Amino acid sequence: MKNTNSLSQSHKILFLNTLAFTVCFACWTLNGVLVTFLVDNGIFNWSVVQVGWLLGIPILTGSIMRLPIGILTDKFGGKYVYSLLLLLCSIPLFLLPYADSFAMFALLSFLFGMVGTSFAVGIGYTSIWYPKEWQGRALGIFGMGNAGAAITTFLAPSLLNHFSVADPQNGWKTLPIIYAVSLVIIGIAFLIFAKNKKIESSGKTISQMLTPLKSQRVWRFGAYYFLVFGCFVAYSQWLLPNFMNVYQTSLVMGGLFATMFSLPSGVIRAFGGYLSDKFGARKVMYWVLGTSVILSALLSIPKMEITTSGPGILAAKKGVVNQINSQTVKIGDKEYPIAQKTATTSENAIFPTSTSWQNVVVSHNQSVAKKELIAKGITVIKFDANMWVFLVLVILIGISWGIGKAAVYKHIPEYFPNEIGVVGGMVGMIGGLGGFFGPIIFGYLLTATGIWSSSWIFILIFSTFCLIWMHYAIKQIIKNKEIKLSKIKLEPAY
Repeated sequence: MKNTNSLSQSHKILFLNTLAFTVCFACWTLNGVLVTFLVDNGIFNWSVVQVGWLLGIPILTGSIMRLPIGILTDKFGGKYVYSLLLLLCSIPLFLLPYADSFAMFALLSFLFGMVGTSFAVGIGYTSIWYPKEWQGRALGIFGMGNAGAAITTFLAPSLLNHFSVADPQNGWKTLPIIYAVSLVIIGIAFLIFAKNKKIESSGKTISQMLTPLKSQRVWRFGAYYFLVFGCFVAYSQWLLPNFMNVYQTSLVMGGLFATMFSLPSGVIRAFGGYLSDKFGARKVMYWVLGTSVILSALLSIPKMEITTSGPGILAAKKGVVNQINSQTVKIGDKEYPIAQKTATTSENAIFPTSTSWQNVVVSHNQSVAKKELIAKGITVIKFDANMWVFLVLVILIGISWGIGKAAVYKHIPEYFPNEIGVVGGMVGMIGGLGGFFGPIIFGYLLTATGIWSSSWIFILIFSTFCLIWMHYAIKQIIKNKEIKLSKIKLEPAY
């Protein structure tokens, strides 16, 4: 009965954590919709650069502050840290309607961006309530709070349009108030219903708590999370302009396709936790990184046309050109058929298509030697990069990354059971920075190459790097006998 009551308490904490994380993630991504609305409707005349900063500032704050918030969670317990975070972050959202300049909006965005640190709190606070065999599933369920971004994507535009009907200039101000009230309600619920629990090492000094960050393993986990979470966040923003530019979709259709990437990736995270519990996080990460390499390689093929030299026609014997028309060239008594250019109908083709034709290079009454070129061959190979195939591959890699998010965090309570908040905060910070720097990297690559799929080439290289690093680390530890292969039921450390 005691175990049943204990598990029931754990499930209650997991429910509160997941609910709070979902609301926090919705608030964290608020600017993506709100700032775009304000600029498109002429309420604020911010430049493209200023808009970029306003979109990125909350992501940056919520990333770099995950480590100190994780330390506080380990030291004081999740109940009070989470409650305080929720209540304090509601204040800048309450003040956002009074922002009348870029500087004020940026400052308030910096402050409410702290809700992004809720991940570090929730990871530490969730894991200590569950035994080892349950932690993967619990953390996976908690991570489903990523779907909060989809809540903002779906609801915020409609709410903004609704509030602006009566007051086009000030109607938007109701939305941040709603978000702020949501944080207050969840914060109060935490104070009333949650029970505090701290890890055993909560008496350590800050310096002692930071000791695990010297481990190379922490940074390796951070690299994995940069890929599976950071690049996921980056593509959640990057796919919309990608679809609109490459496939000429509408804004609504492009947004729907981007949501089809982000929503399954968030929901599948719980399944990733189950797989990590059942098969071990190491095996799951092998699968995730391998899949990322394969899918990103397929996505790297751009929509393009290649024009190259094709099969031409050489004179079989010498003679004088005495006839040229659209279909043949006659030299002496011999006629040479000329391949004609045909219209290509490869739009939305799945596989590359090619077409070839010949252009005559000789003129009437010209003397031609044996083996001299009569007609030059031209071949065009078209890679249509079918939109539906592209969409399916994008959804699949998003699902793979969603599973990988849970697998990465399955390792932390196993290998750092007394420093979950610190290590989880650092790994989360590195992943969050991926979400901030990812679109910047993609933008530079697009500018340098002029190819939209250059971002997937970056993913291919980085996925390969992570896979090789992980495999090398495991081989080294096996070599040093830190893993006993005979204990196949235990998760190998790496």
